[in-house]
Amino acid sequence: MSSINVDVSLKGSLKDADTLRDLAEIEEMDFSRIFDRPPRPLNMDRQRSCDERSLSELSAGVPIPSPRPSSRIENNFRLFDHLNCSSSPGRRSGFNTPISQTGVETHPAMAEAWEALRRSLVYFRGQPVGTIAALDNSEEQVNYDQVFVRDFVPSALAFLMNGEPEIVKNFILKTLRLQSWEKKIDRFQLGEGVMPASFKVLHDPVRNNETLMADFGESAIGRVAPVDSGFWWIFLLRAYTKSTGDTSLAEKPECQKGMRLILSLCLSEGFDTFPTLLCADGCCMVDRRMGVYGYPIEIQALFFMALRCALLLLKQDEEGNEFVQRITKRLHALSFHMRSYYWIDLKHLNDIYRYKTEEYSHTAVNKFNVIPDSLPEWIFDFMPVRGGYFIGNVSPARMDFRWFCLGNCIAILSSLATPEQSTAIMDLIESRWEELVGEMPLKVIYPAIESHEWQIVTGCDPKNTRWSYHNGGSWPVLLWLLTAACIKTGRPQIARRAIELAETRLIKDNWPEYYDGKLGRFVGKQARKCQTWSVAGYLVAKNDAGRPFSFGYGGTRRRQTNEASD
Repeated sequence: MSSINVDVSLKGSLKDADTLRDLAEIEEMDFSRIFDRPPRPLNMDRQRSCDERSLSELSAGVPIPSPRPSSRIENNFRLFDHLNCSSSPGRRSGFNTPISQTGVETHPAMAEAWEALRRSLVYFRGQPVGTIAALDNSEEQVNYDQVFVRDFVPSALAFLMNGEPEIVKNFILKTLRLQSWEKKIDRFQLGEGVMPASFKVLHDPVRNNETLMADFGESAIGRVAPVDSGFWWIFLLRAYTKSTGDTSLAEKPECQKGMRLILSLCLSEGFDTFPTLLCADGCCMVDRRMGVYGYPIEIQALFFMALRCALLLLKQDEEGNEFVQRITKRLHALSFHMRSYYWIDLKHLNDIYRYKTEEYSHTAVNKFNVIPDSLPEWIFDFMPVRGGYFIGNVSPARMDFRWFCLGNCIAILSSLATPEQSTAIMDLIESRWEELVGEMPLKVIYPAIESHEWQIVTGCDPKNTRWSYHNGGSWPVLLWLLTAACIKTGRPQIARRAIELAETRLIKDNWPEYYDGKLGRFVGKQARKCQTWSVAGYLVAKNDAGRPFSFGYGGTRRRQTNEASD
């Protein structure tokens, strides 16, 4: 049973917004109650892996057998010592890294990571408001000295997990103020709800004053406004609320209005026949031309997650209830569309391989008129017998079969992916470890595009050459997303293996932005050093791997065993 198929679970009728809100709270994953009960170890005995266990054993309402005492098994869980630790204002980590509650010393990289993260803090009128993108002073800064909304997310999670929510609150309020600015690019007015891609603190020594300068896309490469910033902002508001228990911030009229403005942009009705969002290249983490125009998986997964967060944050007043109704309808349509048309495994691949074309009417199987000859050669070897993933894009006569890490991980965390699909994604990562992880986690896109295709798709972009940057590069920041997905699916051993790989290189290489090569063996040719989100991504994965779930931004673990198979 889908978490958002509310019209089915409520027998086709929804009486009022209160019912919807209650449903959203009930459907929230079991990790949201993690602080209210003692820790329960998962059965990670190697004789019986998690993917072989029935889903009902992972349900919140069913006791999970404790593993037999074993030092080997205990070591497997040292990574997750902080999973059941509640945030506390008195719990701080300065330049010295805290040790886990079991008394096991943390990795030396933790101390250096916290020091680097604190050095990256940006202050506005005496208050911390974010972290700059990179501390690398070896080259021209370009825009790496700014605070990016998407880049700040892992930093925010690290501070929240460490009991330091004030910086996150300041960031949320400052970006909210920037949203209200007039936004024009070449005399064209942007939508009122657009959030900035980044901002910078300007110091005026003469007047002894500080001001903020925001970028809504007018300074970006390609002049593309960020679609993902608004979604990440809603996610952080929910993360702050769930982590601190402070609902007053989200209930502020300006925060409620900010959410409604963002939602108005994405929920507006138009000519599109799909529930997905139509986007340009460069509107998300892949912020250069890489052929992700159309309906990229990253944006659709973030959209889904933001809608679920908003469902929990919106007030139940007249304006809020209207949006709750619209959100519920969109979630229902979006989940059906994504799970039906974006999902691919060996069975679906074989179906596409045998597609007929030029089909008309409602009985058409090949609904987007995809030509089977357009299937890339690599997909046949890449697809394992067990496993699957959400492909990068779907639109008329086009399927982008590339693997996009962020979109698939967010699909798991937000429960856009069904439990079965989540398991299949993790199976794929395990079976294609060399291709997707290699020697440095984690490929942002797989595979790289080369030769003539690279020329056409990227416009001969010299930064996105094969196996570099967005074109098959490896990004350490993705470690926190992989770790969170591993915890939700009960596969922490995968995360531990990836983190151990990263720890062998990150300090030595000074926390680079990305790595090059098929295996991620080389520091990126244009990668900035001391990249803040590489630092923060490691901290989130290593120090408090499971905490993102306590923020309640998704999840559908069932409470009854008979629901597990729905």
